[in-house]
Formats: sequence, structure tokens, C-alpha cells
Amino acid sequence: MRNSILSVSILVCFVVFAALFCPGCKSDDPNKSSVDESEPNAVVEPQIEGVAVTVNGVNILESEVEEIIRPNLDRLAEKTKNAPPGTTEDYAEQFRQMALEQLIRRALLDAQIRQAKIVISDLEVRNHIEKMASSEGMSVAAFLDAIKRQGRSVENVRREIRAGLARNQFMEAQWEGKINVTEEDAKKYYEDNTEEFKVPELVRASHILIQPEVIGDPNSMAKAKTKIEALLAEIKGGADFAELARANSDCLSAPNGGNLDFFPRGKMTPPFEKAAFSLKVGEISDVVTADYGFHIIKVTDRKEPSTISFEQAKERIIEKLTEEKQIEFANEYLEKLKAEAEIAYPSKT
Repeated sequence: MRNSILSVSILVCFVVFAALFCPGCKSDDPNKSSVDESEPNAVVEPQIEGVAVTVNGVNILESEVEEIIRPNLDRLAEKTKNAPPGTTEDYAEQFRQMALEQLIRRALLDAQIRQAKIVISDLEVRNHIEKMASSEGMSVAAFLDAIKRQGRSVENVRREIRAGLARNQFMEAQWEGKINVTEEDAKKYYEDNTEEFKVPELVRASHILIQPEVIGDPNSMAKAKTKIEALLAEIKGGADFAELARANSDCLSAPNGGNLDFFPRGKMTPPFEKAAFSLKVGEISDVVTADYGFHIIKVTDRKEPSTISFEQAKERIIEKLTEEKQIEFANEYLEKLKAEAEIAYPSKT
């Protein structure tokens, strides 16, 4: 199975303020690369150590930019080992520009929120965490534990949620009564995008993943294989699959008994997909070997190919089209704030 990443981002002005990259650990060596200064209201100021940009007198630090882009730079470095010279630097600059844009927009909107005196209570944050956990099919405790296992701070996530809810609340007040999507709009979308409503064959599966301490190391791989073979023997002997997954699996699905929900072909690595789609409901695979570890797979349900009717899809389509209009509105609103703002970049040295 592909690496599971638990998403803890919330819909902040829909995708406008959702994190472009997963926040990671701060670096002691912030990125100092230059930025695009072509905006008509951009002012170049003397270099201030550690400042990436100043928005209406408020400094955005290089460390804030670094915090956003660092996880992506780390992943990029791994994936571009054999890429042509300059590839990593080009992508890094793109990441930096997007992070700066995110931070500028966030600063502008947060200033509006402070003026509006919007305050999000602890109860609202707690309720949202409960909804997020429920959407993942997890308890709150398991959800927070999964966040920690990703190396993220629960308190930082709470702060992100609090800020996101405030931004949503503010923007909802701005577009109230200005956005309307009708059933006719939804019907036209359905008729123009028929392929989108064709559902392929789906399999619902649970699995146990055992990863070696060092991927590719023969001794580590052998140890991991011995462990999963022992687990398979327990399952064949009548042990509960979900309980063994909770206690042993190295996947983030472990707290949910290894449940991966429904997935189509093309979403999993080839060995995993081949095994899952060859099993009948209730059947359990032998050990399935992947590059990064070993699986035991149990298929719990299947769905044959089908087409979603308009009536079934109508609510989702209206929601989608409404969301698109909200994104468009939010972007236009933020561009207006940006055009009126004083944005100063430190001078190049």
C-alpha cells in the first residue's frame, strides 16, 4: 500500500488557505533565496536579517517560510537524486514563492479577523477535532495519537484549526447572500461530466503492514518477514485480524483495525492491488511482499462497476459548485486586500 498520510488540514477558505505543504520542524538555517518583486505595490526595503517580507508593517520571517517548505524540500531531495543539475533549486524556489503567497494572504486576512474581533472557543476547536476524527473512522484519542506519530505537535494542530475556523467564519460573512447554485446548474454539470459519475470496481480491505527497520537491508527484511509470517499463522489459527492489526501494524490504519475502506484499481502498489482484487469477500491473503515491507490483506467487501444517478449526485454537485464559487470569491477578495496593502521585500544583497 502507498504510504498513508493522515490529513489534519481543515477547509480554510476552502483551498485558499489550506496548507500548501504539511508543516514540519523549524530549521536553524532558514532559506534565504530571493523573491519575485514585480508586484506593482511591492517596495524594496533595506535587508533585515531573517525577514522574508513585510505586510502592512508586519514582518513575515524566513523561519516561517522554511517551516512550510522544509518537509517538501526533504522529500524533493530524495526524489531528485538523479535529476539534472538545478532541478532541486528550481522546485525549491517555486515552493518558496507559493509559501510566501500563502503567508502574505494569511497575514492580510488575519488582520481583518482581528478587526472583526472574531474569537474561536476551545469548545469549537474540540468539536472540529471530533468531526475530523470521525471522518477518518477513528476515536479522538487515536486521531491525536496518529498526529503525534507523524511528528506533528497536537498543540500546533489545535492552533491551526482555531485560525482556520476564524478565517472560514470571516469569509462566510463576506460571501453571505452573494453565492447561489441552482439545481439547473447541478444538472448541467452532471450532463457535461458523465465520466465523473461512473464508479469503477471497488474493493474494501483491511491489512497488516510490517516494515523492516532498514528498508532494503537483508537482515531487517528477513526479520520483518518472520514477524508477519508469525502473525499470519495466528490469523489462520483463529486470531482476530483487526486486533492483530491494532497491536502490530506499522500503517496509520492500525488504530482502525487496518481498515483502508474502499479503493479502485490504480490506487495501491501493484503487488497489493493484485492480491486485493484477486480475493473474495472474507478471504485473507498470504504474505504480500512490497518494496517497503510485508502485508497481510483481508477483503471485507466489494462493489461492481456502476453509475451514480443525478439524484444521488445532486447534493454533492451543488456542494462542489458552491465551493468553487466560494474559492473564486475568496481569491478575488484577497487579491483586493493585497492590491491595497503595502508589501515590502528586503533588498537583495
